[in-house]
Amino acid sequence: MPEAISPTQPQSFRRHFQNWLSWAGMVLGAAALFAFVLLFAIDLFAPAKNPYIGILAYVIAPFFFLLGVALTLLGAILHKREERRAIRLEKKHRILQIDLSRKRDRRILAAFALGAVGFLFLTALGSYETYQYTESVDFCGKRCHVPMKPQFIAAQHTAHAQVECVNCHVGPGAAAYFKTKLNGVRQLYHTVLGDFDRPIYITGETRPDQEICLQCHWPNRYVGTVDRTYQHYLSDEANTPFAVRLLLNVGGGEPSRGPVGGIHWHMNIANKVEYIATDKDAETIPWVRVTNAQGQTTEYRTDVFKGEPSQHEIRRMDCLDCHSRPAHNVMPPNDAVDVSIAAGRIDPKIPFAKAKVVAALTQPYTSEQEALQAIATSLRTAYPDAAQADPLIAEAQAIYRQNFFPEMKTNWRTHPNNIGHKDWNGCFRCHDGNHKTADGKKTISANDCNSCHLILAQGSGEELKKLNANGYPFFHIDAEFSEFSCTTCHTGGPQLP
Repeated sequence: MPEAISPTQPQSFRRHFQNWLSWAGMVLGAAALFAFVLLFAIDLFAPAKNPYIGILAYVIAPFFFLLGVALTLLGAILHKREERRAIRLEKKHRILQIDLSRKRDRRILAAFALGAVGFLFLTALGSYETYQYTESVDFCGKRCHVPMKPQFIAAQHTAHAQVECVNCHVGPGAAAYFKTKLNGVRQLYHTVLGDFDRPIYITGETRPDQEICLQCHWPNRYVGTVDRTYQHYLSDEANTPFAVRLLLNVGGGEPSRGPVGGIHWHMNIANKVEYIATDKDAETIPWVRVTNAQGQTTEYRTDVFKGEPSQHEIRRMDCLDCHSRPAHNVMPPNDAVDVSIAAGRIDPKIPFAKAKVVAALTQPYTSEQEALQAIATSLRTAYPDAAQADPLIAEAQAIYRQNFFPEMKTNWRTHPNNIGHKDWNGCFRCHDGNHKTADGKKTISANDCNSCHLILAQGSGEELKKLNANGYPFFHIDAEFSEFSCTTCHTGGPQLP
């Protein structure tokens, strides 16, 4: 099959590519080019857009194409070097030539052709399957996105657990899709280098648009009132239960479907709400502007807000301003332990069970392994009886794995959840009594609890059966209630004195 030529024969530059290494490089390059065209076609015609196809089509496929070109050139360089050596030694040099009249050559060519076609088929199949895999939650959470471990685990415990990541993190329209695709390539770059932020925060570029939420959630729906019971336990020796049953006045913002009011008054349907935030998490809001259905505008500001609104970025309120952790909520340890006690996974008869578990969870740890060992040691010291300690340790460690990520410096403190107002200011960012009009005649409502919810019953045991249709005033079981913000004492962690 290789044919010898003498140095005096007419020579062509193409002869240097007549070797198996160069041919293999050509097949690899052709397969990469084929994969690029296939992925580009899928990206163009697929009904659902995948931002990570940019990594496959514009990073991985070109890499293998360049690798194929490199192998082709390497084969040619090695062939040329061998030819020069043969000339220097006055020997005949062999080049790869196929003579179809010879049975052996036909077999070798057929095997090579079959291998090349098979490789192209596997390339097509692999490209398509990889495309499908990059759309999966498993890919986003476990494979390429090691930094996404907190978001991946937290998502498994929310109402959006069965929603694929790309369904929420790709905005509508070509511009949003192109931006997300570039962001996917950037994420790959930082993941490879390991220089990503710890923790990872939502930025203006990565914050999902409200239109994404509206693909599934109908803003015009009138919800009315919703009956909810919140079960809590005190951090005392008896783990005293304390529940609040209330009607949440969700209401609605569409006048044609019901009275405009309640929590969804803010839906920007009949009303337009704008604000200025002075921090990245929008936890400090010193200026608010409300435009009603008639076009009348009212501005509210706190005493600390100076200057003109035009000097700041004015944001329009949307779903994520309240639903700030809709799919990746990391639970505060107090709430997580309350859920475990209510579900029977922690025995409330164990003295100080809640206080001890919360204290063990909230110590500063540098790694998950260190935390799990320290939690076990702490609880075994507090409860020498293995019958008490073992199930308590198992549940405490499970809570830690689901809500604490020391390697990514992520826990409930790092990402505010602004639904409600217990552990984060939430509603009280604006409804604090400090936002007033310039003439001081109007104030954004504050401490008007019944505008958003009506307490039907509170306490435990028989007290929860005493329903009051007119609503009870809220009382605090272990402290005298007065006009203060919940977050003054409730931090999500160990109870402050």
